Amino acid sequence: MKFAKIAASTFAVAAVVFSAGVASAQTTENIQTNGLTGSYVGAGISAGVTNGGRQNDAATFGGNVQGRYAITNTPVSIRGAALFGGDSTAIMPILTYDAPIAKNTNLYLGGGYSFQTDEGKASQLGNQNAPVVTLGAESEVAKNIVIYGDAKWGIDAYRNSNADAVSLQTGVGYRF
Repeated sequence: MKFAKIAASTFAVAAVVFSAGVASAQTTENIQTNGLTGSYVGAGISAGVTNGGRQNDAATFGGNVQGRYAITNTPVSIRGAALFGGDSTAIMPILTYDAPIAKNTNLYLGGGYSFQTDEGKASQLGNQNAPVVTLGAESEVAKNIVIYGDAKWGIDAYRNSNADAVSLQTGVGYRF
């Protein structure tokens, strides 16, 4: 039942993001020049904002390393993230849909999986391996300098608990 609610929520958000792009009167050429293109790698801060309610479930603060590999001629990117600074590091491969919203700026929505380096120990995104959904924004603010921020939702991300985990990230990257 919980999975059905999560899936329905994810599809609802995706429908809004996708329909915004379809409803736009911009041409494909104009969209491509408006959104952020290219790939980048960056680093910043990360904060877990939830607690699983048991020992080794505490919300933690630390850092993140994130990257985006843009798939040419598609609105899809492959992303990677590592959230560190707790007792465990959460490592995530993620696939996203990137929606251009302004010049050199995208919103992105996607999903993947969070692998904990030490299950049972606290990280910013829970304490066990779990599916993850992400929603974020990225923008080039100077030549090849990108800022990004996102929220990651780990589904059933705490051992011996049915609690979900949420973490917030922000950082600066270098576009190549």
